[in-house]
Amino acid sequence: MSKLKKVYVLFSLIFATVILTIGIFYCSSQTVYATEYGATENAPNASDRVVGEGGVSISFDSQSGTLSSTVRILLVLTILALAPSILIMLTSFTRIIIVLHFVRAAIGTQTAPPNQILIGLALFLTFFIMWPTFTQINEKAIQPLDRNEITQEQAFEEGIQPIRQFMYGQTQEKDLNMFCEISNTTYEEYDDVPFVVLVPSFIVSELRTAFIIGVLIYIPFIVIDMVVASVLMSMGMMMLPPTTISLPFKILLFVLADGWNLVIQGLVKTFY
Repeated sequence: MSKLKKVYVLFSLIFATVILTIGIFYCSSQTVYATEYGATENAPNASDRVVGEGGVSISFDSQSGTLSSTVRILLVLTILALAPSILIMLTSFTRIIIVLHFVRAAIGTQTAPPNQILIGLALFLTFFIMWPTFTQINEKAIQPLDRNEITQEQAFEEGIQPIRQFMYGQTQEKDLNMFCEISNTTYEEYDDVPFVVLVPSFIVSELRTAFIIGVLIYIPFIVIDMVVASVLMSMGMMMLPPTTISLPFKILLFVLADGWNLVIQGLVKTFY
């Protein structure tokens, strides 16, 4: 296991431990009162008691006994556990990180830029591209739920719609039809497509688009490798690796053409 993977696993373990500790401490601070015969006198507020058929009285943190802060903590912990998968699979991160990897591989620099730089750049580009979607989720789902204007189910439905709209625009029809055929699903409009069918269709479309962009990036650098290899062959220098000579020329071409600007600009515009 590489040093980067060890650091990532250690950081994830520490982060999960801290979140779990906070959740347990917060849940343990909730007060629940119950007696076998009627309400207890120790309940802080008589209106907080919920009396069952068997004469059992329960008071739950000044709530009505329905979904409350404990369930919200559970939902938050679940979202935090699935956050890496959601960020990678349901956003533009997949296409961006694959294209950036192709750029580095095409130039021929093995560790420049390093993985940390590529992942960080991909994350910030993802936030830039997905910011309108995140804003809609916050305005339509998170804030109304926080103000108790909608239920958790309504918040989930409202929050998932912007994600579905984003994936609709990036999913190719043949990939969607393929997964619908596999799952025996029929649809007349995109809104009829189940979310479990849309997600793998979106991921496959992202992989295809990223590899197509990667091929286009590779072409000019392959030409440089072929020219350098032909020159070395004509000079009888067959034992000299062509990549050793072509690497400076590829870096020079990338710098003179303002490659990072062209790659990032073209990559971001594929989502609009």
